[in-house]
Amino acid sequence: MLIDIYKKDGSLSDEKIELSDGIFGIEPNDHVIYLSVKAYLANQRQGTHKTKERSEVRGGGKKPWKQKGRGGARAGTIRSPLWVGGGTIFGPRPRSYRQDLPKKIKMLAKKSALSHKVKDGQLMIVEDFNFNAPKTKEFVDILTALKLSGKKTLLLTNGKQEQVWKSGRNIPKVSILEASKASTYHILDNQMLVIQKSAVEAMNMMYQVNKEVV
Repeated sequence: MLIDIYKKDGSLSDEKIELSDGIFGIEPNDHVIYLSVKAYLANQRQGTHKTKERSEVRGGGKKPWKQKGRGGARAGTIRSPLWVGGGTIFGPRPRSYRQDLPKKIKMLAKKSALSHKVKDGQLMIVEDFNFNAPKTKEFVDILTALKLSGKKTLLLTNGKQEQVWKSGRNIPKVSILEASKASTYHILDNQMLVIQKSAVEAMNMMYQVNKEVV
């Protein structure tokens, strides 16, 4: 499919870019997207949660009163989970929440997310731009010209562009990532997905190279 390319000043370029139907025009698989997003969010968890169980709470080594004769319930320790100051019953322990998905599933999820963006009109292609030094004001001017001010926006670049990243990192609701590092979650978690022209070409090549894997 052919799609327009926007200039930095917000006007349309004279040229268009070809988006591969096998990447940006497939029938989205929502279940695969769900699996990919769930795995991504699970992998962000540190899993360092911990509470002390009965055997780990300090004190309580002495039986508080004799077993019989008091008319009350028996008790073997003041650190029982039933008592204030006692251990936690089945408390959380450090663990890994990591989830791994097959390469086919991850690739299909990304293609489905990109196809959703195209169908919903939330994808924009812009000409390549860079800065000699961090220029947040110039970056804001570009967003304003593209009518993206105030919208949650993700910009995908072709490779690492440090000056572009530094220029946009302090702008609210704006994220900048290398196209090769964008996950399904990143692609979907925005109101507008903006991709630089050279990044589109790199994505077309990357996904076609992985065609045999998919």
